[in-house]
Amino acid sequence: MAHPPPGWSTDLPSAVRLFPLPGVILLPRAQLPLQIFESRYLSMVRDAMAGDQLIGIVQPRDGTEPPALYEVGTLGRIASLSETDDGRLLILLSGINRFRLRGEVATAAAWRAGEADYTSFPADRTPPAPLAAAGRADLESTLRGYLAAQDLSADWNAIHGADDESLVHSLATVCPFSVAERQALLESDDLAARAATLATLMRFAEPGAGGGFMQ
Repeated sequence: MAHPPPGWSTDLPSAVRLFPLPGVILLPRAQLPLQIFESRYLSMVRDAMAGDQLIGIVQPRDGTEPPALYEVGTLGRIASLSETDDGRLLILLSGINRFRLRGEVATAAAWRAGEADYTSFPADRTPPAPLAAAGRADLESTLRGYLAAQDLSADWNAIHGADDESLVHSLATVCPFSVAERQALLESDDLAARAATLATLMRFAEPGAGGGFMQ
């Protein structure tokens, strides 16, 4: 297995393994199930499991090879892992803290690594304050209109019963937003700002498209 760069074993490591995934974000305290089948990422997960169990999820900006990466991603810890009969790895990542990518770090491995700076996101490991009643009501009202425009239905009992953070996390990850729109959700300052961004994206979504507001 490849030797990790210095700084890997700290609580919030200065160097992180990078898993570029278009259209996928990991939010602090959220969970992200992933199916790993590409050889370099199978190696990355196995290396992570042999060490600190940490992986950084970051979106690629474009289709170049290797793709340029967005500056903000999220460090996640592998909470569970299982292997299928055909060699795929099924993992569940738990979001820990967002980071700002300061540059890439050379490794002997096939996967990429980067230098992570967490100072822009000091509150990520603290549960957020609840949304104001008006903010929660606006989000649910906008969601109702969004689903109607997309000809979709929802379990409104479950929506009403969900806590603010769980609802925002779910909508940010399951609604069919573009890469840039998801990145805007990831980079929102706090829960209230993310809820407001969600509402804006849903208002501007074209019927049947589920996105298209941000370029």
